[in-house]
Amino acid sequence: MTGFTVDPWDPGYAAALAVEALSELGSTSAELVLDVERPAADWKPVTPGPDADPPRTLLVADGVRRIDARVWVHDPGAPMPVPGIAASYAAGIVRCGQDGADLAEIQVNRTLISASPDTPEVKTGHALYRPGKAADSSFEELSLALQRQVTQLEVDLAVRHRSESDDLLLVDGPLRGRTHLPRTVGYIKTHHTAYLPSPQSAVVAALAPGQRTPVFLMGTSWRRHAWYVRLPVRSTAPWAGVARCEAGADLDSAQVVRLADALTLALPPLAGIDYKDPRAPQNLVPIGGLEKLLRHHLGDARLLYRALRNAARD
Repeated sequence: MTGFTVDPWDPGYAAALAVEALSELGSTSAELVLDVERPAADWKPVTPGPDADPPRTLLVADGVRRIDARVWVHDPGAPMPVPGIAASYAAGIVRCGQDGADLAEIQVNRTLISASPDTPEVKTGHALYRPGKAADSSFEELSLALQRQVTQLEVDLAVRHRSESDDLLLVDGPLRGRTHLPRTVGYIKTHHTAYLPSPQSAVVAALAPGQRTPVFLMGTSWRRHAWYVRLPVRSTAPWAGVARCEAGADLDSAQVVRLADALTLALPPLAGIDYKDPRAPQNLVPIGGLEKLLRHHLGDARLLYRALRNAARD
């Protein structure tokens, strides 16, 4: 009888490992240096040794965004109004230590983005939307401009809190745009591309919970160190419980290996729980909790939409 496996993620979300990634195993176009930690032919799962220690404090940064309204900006120099978006976004920092986790800070901003040089500041009865600039009027570019603001807010919060300590900082998502932050690791839950060749991808599949792959150097449109780690998981689905971590390309091999070991020890206790989180275990408990809190702080979407419509009529 043909067997089957159910993906552990809720079907309302994209699979943790995209189907496209499965078909691309062994055909990556990324520039790879596989022998950073050990020779490529000698790759095997890595268990942090007894001399490795988890960080005393792990700072977790995350951000959320929401488009409150599609808008048209009436540019005096253009024959037609210019499309734009009014959006709310928020970022926060959670401090995880031996005694649990606590919220360090949350900040909420609102913006009105368009390609017009005359994008206005919009003040409603409930919120202030500051002008933002996009390179063109396509929705893709408007969305990218919004994401740049979210990333910058995460960086600003991280810099503010890292100025007081040398704690390890985990940012939800790729490290791009944040590689200059010291002792910072990007955390990627969903795999859209299988970067490793087949022999090394087999090592990812062979990982036990609490193990990682050797560190490697990866270059696409930007360069960074990376490794895969498996979190505690009951499913046997392909790459179940596997996350990818990224660190700066400027780190030497000894530094990045110590960083990888420390994070491999720190992540399993923070893994999401399947009956509480549809994206467990990769959606870490601090990240899931912070996301919910940030979305709550964005405010009532219907109220803000009505306020924007009222402001447009004034």
